[in-house]
Amino acid sequence: MAQIDQLFSILIDVGGSDLHLAEGQPPKCRVNGEIEIVENQPVLTKEHLSALLQEIASEDHWKKYLSCGDCDFAYAMGDKARFRANYLKQTNGYAAVFRIIPSKVLSLEQLETPAVFTSFANLKSGLILVTGPTGSGKSTTLAAIIDNINTLHSKKIITIEEPVEFVHQCKQSIIVHREVGLDTQSFMSGLQGALKSDANIVLVGEMRDRETIELALTAAEMGVLVFGTLHTNSAAKTIDRVIDSFPAQKKNQIRTQLSNSLKVVVAQQLLRSVDGTRRYAAFEILLYTTALPAIIRAGETSKLSSLLQTGRQIGMISMDDYLMNLVQCGKITAQAAHMKAIDKSRFTQVK
Repeated sequence: MAQIDQLFSILIDVGGSDLHLAEGQPPKCRVNGEIEIVENQPVLTKEHLSALLQEIASEDHWKKYLSCGDCDFAYAMGDKARFRANYLKQTNGYAAVFRIIPSKVLSLEQLETPAVFTSFANLKSGLILVTGPTGSGKSTTLAAIIDNINTLHSKKIITIEEPVEFVHQCKQSIIVHREVGLDTQSFMSGLQGALKSDANIVLVGEMRDRETIELALTAAEMGVLVFGTLHTNSAAKTIDRVIDSFPAQKKNQIRTQLSNSLKVVVAQQLLRSVDGTRRYAAFEILLYTTALPAIIRAGETSKLSSLLQTGRQIGMISMDDYLMNLVQCGKITAQAAHMKAIDKSRFTQVK
């Protein structure tokens, strides 16, 4: 048993999502969105923290961390849980953050996602983007969508992640997990390999550069269903972010490709419940309609707000409307919604 497993056990016991370790500070956990100090634990010295981190890192990962100052990998604590590890160096020395990855993939029903999410399994090709800030539950949502497809359809699914988070067992589908840095050099090279591997579905853990985004669009046009993530908080900002990744001379081409391939944008955030015992996800959902391609090609993303309203009958919803629903159901406070809302004025008078 690794020394750090004791801290992971505490994280699990308190229902936390992240363990934060930093030289010169006591261990801390994030529980329901709030950082809390782990009781009865000493301040971490450089020697103690170094021993904790080195014990669970491979030799290559530790060398990378010492030379580059950053390192990401997954760690399994037996059968109890897996963790996404991020090692970093900071002003005061060593530091690390560990995100717990549930050992069991939760279903869409268990996550209480909108019913329209189940329809994504029926899409044959195109691009589905799940977006939101770090820690908003994008990976958990994507894992549930992939699990739904795995349960219902016979497909070949390839995931490309850094590191691999949720590990799926093959049900109806064949699922291949590839880790950037171990199984493939980059997201782009992994995506290139997937296109040669008879894949029906490809999950790209992070569309972090222009080349990966362009290849993902090409794959979607070629008949592959591509899932990707971005760090944006609305459908409009997601589309703008994709287009703005490219130089001016390529924007029209990318607008055309995106208009042909974009099927779904799900932007999500997590908010603390009224009683502080859990967090609720809030979603903005943009679905393909015949009006969407023209809006993308014209660069008129300001029109998406009206499209979200007219598309409510097929499952579309704006982030502010979803937040209002959560407030009216008594699940979150108006103050919490106000902090996450796009149009904050809607929540200033709500009790």
